Amino acid sequence: MRHTTWRYFLSSGCAGLVMLGAPVAAEQTTSPSPAVPAAASPAPADAPADDLRKKVAEQGERIDAMRSQISAQIEQLDSMKRALAQQEADYQALRHAVGMDVLDKQRAGSIAAGGPGASALPMPAGDAVAANAPSTDQAQHEVGQAPKQDTRPPEVAPIFQQPGVLTPKGKLIIEPAYQFGYSSVDRVALVGYTVIPAILIGLIDARQVKNTTQIGWLTARYGITNRMEVEVRVPYVYAHQDTVSREIFTGAATDKAFGSSGHGLGDIEATLRYQLNVGGPDKAFYVGWLRVKSRTGTDPFQVTTDCIQRCVENVINEVDLSATGTGLPLQQPTGSGFWSIQPGVTWLYPTDPVVFFGNLSYLYNVPRDNVSRKILLGGTEQLGKVKEGGVADVSIGMGLSLNEKASLSIGYDQSFVGLTKQNGQTVPGSVKTVLGTLLIGGSWRFSDKRTLNFTLGVGVTRDTPDVTVTVRMPMLF
Repeated sequence: MRHTTWRYFLSSGCAGLVMLGAPVAAEQTTSPSPAVPAAASPAPADAPADDLRKKVAEQGERIDAMRSQISAQIEQLDSMKRALAQQEADYQALRHAVGMDVLDKQRAGSIAAGGPGASALPMPAGDAVAANAPSTDQAQHEVGQAPKQDTRPPEVAPIFQQPGVLTPKGKLIIEPAYQFGYSSVDRVALVGYTVIPAILIGLIDARQVKNTTQIGWLTARYGITNRMEVEVRVPYVYAHQDTVSREIFTGAATDKAFGSSGHGLGDIEATLRYQLNVGGPDKAFYVGWLRVKSRTGTDPFQVTTDCIQRCVENVINEVDLSATGTGLPLQQPTGSGFWSIQPGVTWLYPTDPVVFFGNLSYLYNVPRDNVSRKILLGGTEQLGKVKEGGVADVSIGMGLSLNEKASLSIGYDQSFVGLTKQNGQTVPGSVKTVLGTLLIGGSWRFSDKRTLNFTLGVGVTRDTPDVTVTVRMPMLF
C-alpha cells in the first residue's frame, strides 16, 4: 500500500512537471531570452542612423551656405568687372581728350589717345584715337589680362606744319584748310651822304610794303602702317602786295601807290613720316619725316618787273635804263621757284596733364642754273646760277586737354634764313634773317571722324608776317 501510494505521488509529480514544462518551453521558443531585454536590441542600429542624418543635414546646410557665398562673390566679381570696364572706358576717353592716343592715342591724346594719331590729330588725330580705342565689351573680355601698351604718340591741337599723330594703317585723312596772312613793312633808304649830323645831301626813299596772302589747300594722308604715313598737299595761292613810296631819282613830292596781285596753283609737296620708337607716359615719342616741295607754282623769275610803268615813263630819256629798276613785280608769284628738300623730326613728351612737343628741321633749296627774269619791255636779264638760302627751323609747344572735345595748344616757332647767292656771290641786300612766330591753337572734336583745328600766329620779329590765321578740318575715312 505504501509502495502503491508512493508510486501514485511520483506519477502525479512527473505529470505535473511535464505539464508545467510545456508552456515554459513554448515561451522560450517564441520569446527572446530574458538576459537580453527586447527594448535594448534595436538601440545600437538606430543611434548611428540618427547621427548620420544629422551630419548629412548639417553638411547640406553648409553646402547651401557656400553656394550662397559663391553666388554673392560671383555677383560681386561681375560688378567689379563692370566697374573695371567703365574705368577703362573713362581712361581711354581721358587719353583721347588730352591728345594722347597717349598717352599714346593723348591726354594730347591722336590719339583714343588718343591717336599717332593724332593729326596733330594732328588730330588727325582725334580720329586715329577713336579708331584704336578698345570698346567696353572688349574691356570686359580682357579683365584679368595685362592692358595692351599704347604705341601711338599723343594727340594735341596742331599748331605747326607737321602733325605728330600718324594716320592708322589703311585709313585715309582728307584735310581741307585755309590760311590768311598779313604783313606790313616800313622802309626808309637814304641815298646820299651827310655833311654834319641831321643834314643830308641826297634823296630819301620812303616805302611801305603791305602783303596779303590767302592760301587754300587740300591735304591727303594715308596710313601705310601704324607707324608710317604718306602725305600729299596741293595748295592754291592768292597774293596781293601794295607799295606806297616816294620814288628816288624822280624828285617826287607826293606818295605813289602801286599794287600787284597773283593767284594760281602753288608748290605741290609730299611728305613721308615714320614713328621711330614706342614711347609712353613720361617717355618721348619721335617721328622722323622727309618733305619734298616742287616748284609747280609761278616763280619770281617768271613774272615781269615793274619797269614798264614806273621806270620807263619817268626816265624815258635816260640811256642806262638798268639804273631805274625797282624790282617790283607786275604780278605776284605763287611759288618759291626752287625745289626743296626738308628732313626733320617731331618729338612729343606726354606728362600728365600736358604734352610737350616740338620740331627740328632744315630746308635745303636746290640751286638753279641758267636763271633769267623778265624786265622792261619784254626783255630778259640773265642771272646765271642762283642758290636760295637754306632755312633752319626749331619749334616747341605744349598741349592741354580741356575736356573730351576741346584741347588747347601754345607754342613758338623760330626760323633762321640763310643768304641768297648768285654765281657764287652773295646777292646785294641779302642778309641772314630770323623769323619768330608765337602760335596759339585750339581743337574741337565734332565726332570720331571730324575735328576742327584753329591756329593764330603772331609775328614777334620785324621780318615775320604780322598775323596768320589757319583753319583746317581733318576728316577720317
